[in-house]
Amino acid sequence: MILGMSLSAFTQFHVAISLIGIAAGFIVIFGMLASRTLPLVTALFLLTTALTSLTGFLFPFHGVTPGIVIGILSCVILAMALLARYAGHMSGGWRSTWIVTAILAQYFNFFVLIVQSFEKVPALHALAPTQKEAPFKIVQLLALTFFVVLTILDLRRFRPAGAPGTSALQTP
Repeated sequence: MILGMSLSAFTQFHVAISLIGIAAGFIVIFGMLASRTLPLVTALFLLTTALTSLTGFLFPFHGVTPGIVIGILSCVILAMALLARYAGHMSGGWRSTWIVTAILAQYFNFFVLIVQSFEKVPALHALAPTQKEAPFKIVQLLALTFFVVLTILDLRRFRPAGAPGTSALQTP
């Protein structure tokens, strides 16, 4: 039992908040391409991504696992993202800190989604049973490339309204 739920129910809860966080994260990232801050979706993204990392620590484990390391890194990145978004108001250097940390948090969540998909989906598992095979590596490389491109595009395009150096004509 974890938080009063069976392991199966807790796993379903963890997966549900992860998927909500991933969906909200993509909305936030693509919103940044249009210089939109999307405050409610951003809050949902940050909350569910943090909950994903935190609930991940509650699963039974022995020793330090790659999942634990990703969870710790994600928590650190999310703390920086929260600071950049809410304390730094995405102005000055906080703008690029927000972009990089938000997208990195999303990447970590997506990275784990790929890993879990190759572990749990029979067709994907058959392609890469040890996750050292080419199909797994190619998918991970494509995902990394996609997130690097999104980061570069957002760094070039995202100018939140009200931040120094932005136009008052932009929509929040």
